[in-house]
Amino acid sequence: MQEVSQGNLDAMTLLFERYHKWIYNFFYQMVQDKGVSEDLVQNVFYKAIRYRGSYKGGKFASWIFQIARNISSDHFGKVKKKQIEVVVDQIPDRTDDQPVEATEQVERLRIVMDRLPVAEKELLVMSRFQGMKYKQIAEVIGSNETAVKTKIHRTIKKLKVLYFETI
Repeated sequence: MQEVSQGNLDAMTLLFERYHKWIYNFFYQMVQDKGVSEDLVQNVFYKAIRYRGSYKGGKFASWIFQIARNISSDHFGKVKKKQIEVVVDQIPDRTDDQPVEATEQVERLRIVMDRLPVAEKELLVMSRFQGMKYKQIAEVIGSNETAVKTKIHRTIKKLKVLYFETI
């Protein structure tokens, strides 16, 4: 990223190759829409190039993920303003190699996760789906590791309660 910040935009190709799937998976877990996720990933790398001068060193993954979080926040703000409701029909159909019970549980989990506030859903996606360590999440959200652990633990407890209310 140092090279990109100094004007070598071709170096962004390597960073895109390394990080675009990771960022796409984050967005997909948040919005459950392939097209929207792809658009949001493009926005992340566009902003990374546009604001390359703000990169002051440090962990690139944390810096780019902060951009992704900001774009996610903007996206959910727009969706909330339009009052678009998540429709159960948007959940992908079951694949034949998945047992019916497991598919129903995954669908129920997706519905329940959509009931969580965006910040809590984001924490679960980063920790459980993206496999980010608490320390890295703390860097991204501007908190400390202990606070992140506590927030994730509370969110999981809340998710369990919501999940079992739907049964």
